[in-house]
Amino acid sequence: MALCVCVRAGYNDPMEEKLVEPEKEVRVARRRSVYPPPPRPASDGAIWLVALPFVFLLGLGFGWVLWGNTAATSAPVAQVPGKVSRIQVSEDNNPAIGPADAPVTIIEFSDYQCPYCIRWEQTVYSQLLADYEGKIRFVYRDLPLTAIHPNAQSAAEAADCAGAQGAYWPFHDALFSEKYGLGAQAYDQYANDLKLDVTAFDACVADHRFKAEVDADASYAQGLGNNSTPTFYINGLLVVGAQPYSYFKQVIDQELAGAIPKN
Repeated sequence: MALCVCVRAGYNDPMEEKLVEPEKEVRVARRRSVYPPPPRPASDGAIWLVALPFVFLLGLGFGWVLWGNTAATSAPVAQVPGKVSRIQVSEDNNPAIGPADAPVTIIEFSDYQCPYCIRWEQTVYSQLLADYEGKIRFVYRDLPLTAIHPNAQSAAEAADCAGAQGAYWPFHDALFSEKYGLGAQAYDQYANDLKLDVTAFDACVADHRFKAEVDADASYAQGLGNNSTPTFYINGLLVVGAQPYSYFKQVIDQELAGAIPKN
């Protein structure tokens, strides 16, 4: 069994969108009597029956404060099972940053239009590279979800065209910055900002020079069973979703310490 999203998540699960049906409003029609009976003193049992619903609701309120609110704010925790299996994932000459002999290699399958991928790149990626300089190697592989992200394929191809001019990672960072959005005009603006040869860049994009490369990445990811982005392999350990920095730190630190079984 692979190590994967072993997260104690609360209501703010970073990968799930939950549709909650609104509570049904129950209305109780009260019949009015023209000649109401004279009032009678309430017995102890009657008073308890009246108070019981309020006691129940009060208990629910305290339960939410003590438990539910804590669950909503608690951070995901990486829980390592006693026995794991590592998935062999190829880099396949894809863009990589960090030393080739780094003790930890992170391979990400991602989509430039995926909101979760964007959030992860903006909040976790740079901090990991800075905090684990020389200790991690980061590899980016494409998994454009074209059925729901119409610009993901062209963005991936444009990044590879920038890579042909030695600017893959600056272009990668520019795309995830969302400064100009995505699309042909945006790609030209990023290329201009990075002082690329825009004529050569445009020809590369127009010719779909790297379409086969992007398609191969996507096919490979699907062969691994990946159908969502972002998906990561940390030394072969599967982590699914835009988990926070603290989650990645736990896994990387345990891996560097040798605390996670190799097989």
